Amino acid sequence: MISSNEERYPDWLRRRAFSNPDRLALITGGQQFTFSELDARVDCAVDWLASQGIAAGTHVALHLPNSQGFVELVHGISRIGAVLVPINLRLTPEEIAWQLADVQASHVISADPTDEFVAAINHQSPEPTLLAIDPHDPTWEIDAGSGCNEHVESHAPDDIHAIVYTSGTTGRPKGALLTYGNHWWSAIGSGLNLGIHADDRWMAVLPLFHVGGLSILMRSVIYGIGVVVHESFDPDAVNRSIRKDRVTIISVVSTMLRRMLAAQPDRDYPDWLRCVLLGGGPAPQPLLEECAGRNVPVTQTYGLTESASQIATLPPEDALRKLGSAGKPLYPNEIAIEADGRFATPGEAGEILARGPIITAGYYRLPDATSDAFRNGWFHTGDAGYLDADGNLFVLDRRDDLIVTGGENVYPAEVEAMLSGYSLIEEAGVIGVPDPEWGQRVVCVVSCADGAAPDPDAIRLWCRERLAGYKVPTEFQFIREPLPRNAGGKLLRRTLRSWFEA
Repeated sequence: MISSNEERYPDWLRRRAFSNPDRLALITGGQQFTFSELDARVDCAVDWLASQGIAAGTHVALHLPNSQGFVELVHGISRIGAVLVPINLRLTPEEIAWQLADVQASHVISADPTDEFVAAINHQSPEPTLLAIDPHDPTWEIDAGSGCNEHVESHAPDDIHAIVYTSGTTGRPKGALLTYGNHWWSAIGSGLNLGIHADDRWMAVLPLFHVGGLSILMRSVIYGIGVVVHESFDPDAVNRSIRKDRVTIISVVSTMLRRMLAAQPDRDYPDWLRCVLLGGGPAPQPLLEECAGRNVPVTQTYGLTESASQIATLPPEDALRKLGSAGKPLYPNEIAIEADGRFATPGEAGEILARGPIITAGYYRLPDATSDAFRNGWFHTGDAGYLDADGNLFVLDRRDDLIVTGGENVYPAEVEAMLSGYSLIEEAGVIGVPDPEWGQRVVCVVSCADGAAPDPDAIRLWCRERLAGYKVPTEFQFIREPLPRNAGGKLLRRTLRSWFEA
């Protein structure tokens, strides 16, 4: 029996539909929905879920693009009391099958599944039920009398909302348990930092299966603001939508922002665009300087799957004063730096630690990984950074990506950020490879600008004028295609290493 004073969160969409029924909730696929209209559609989705045998406590995987159907099912799965498992669309069928088995999914909802996808799922034991829908025009048709008789109208803070798999940049992905309390405090901390305006519209071009996109859906119903969902990222479409749909906030990674700027080099963004939330890793300094020169309101942020999106975000008033910083931890969370088993001094690099109500409850069915990540009351992120004297976080790189050459530490992101300022380089990916004399040497994969043929010696000389000698890449590999990245925009150095090993 639930005691009367137990903390509970109401169904956020239902409450928003009650408080602001006619306020815009969603723009996607050329359609608009108010909160009351979205709430009614989610009720239909809940009836459909129940008719398919989905009940409270089951794990439901969504293998869908950004779409109206994805949004409605996120809220519908919550309303029926099931657990959401968003699946990365970039995974191979074998990788998807592994995740579905690992998370013990009872159902997987997909759009036009391929034969390979179906075959991979059918080899599982137990086999999840595969449901196919049109994500852009979901009808939620059910037989009469087969709907859901009971909706879950509230959730405890520790109830699991979603199991979101980490990007797996350093090994097997892990299912991070994200609670309703994680989402609530993530939204509150971000709202207190950025402010909330009644006419805000937050554009979601990051994949909704990624925590950066999913968190936008949570904030929309908590804040009562509209969300503008794009199926995929197209810089011209994004720039048009910012004007047409009066977007005030957008979440992007560096490569997206660079392409947006290049798509309209001679045109400013409208005044109502008040925040470009930039995540996905350390931002190149030349990109930040270009944004400052063009009055693009960039706000750098740092976060993880395990933190339900942001841990730290630079407040808008510090965007220029603290250029390159991810800011201070969002209220009421904390950040510290550990170096050699102790708390680091200001300016000293080490591993970024975090704690607070946004941090995951742990990893699904991985007690050892959970206990290893949570030590001495802190969550160990595996990322490297430092705090300045004011407590602002500067992210350096993944600790696993650190290059140690001749006893000197090289952070790849620092070298990449510098190389991004070279005119013929579109993107640069820096890694360390074994070296018999120095332990490791610094090498670089370069994605060239259209038609460019850079001279390695010229780049090396340019680097030596700007970097310590031990940081300068000893070898360059030039490619024409974009560098490999995961759905969150993070560079896949593991793939780059495999190229060099080959």
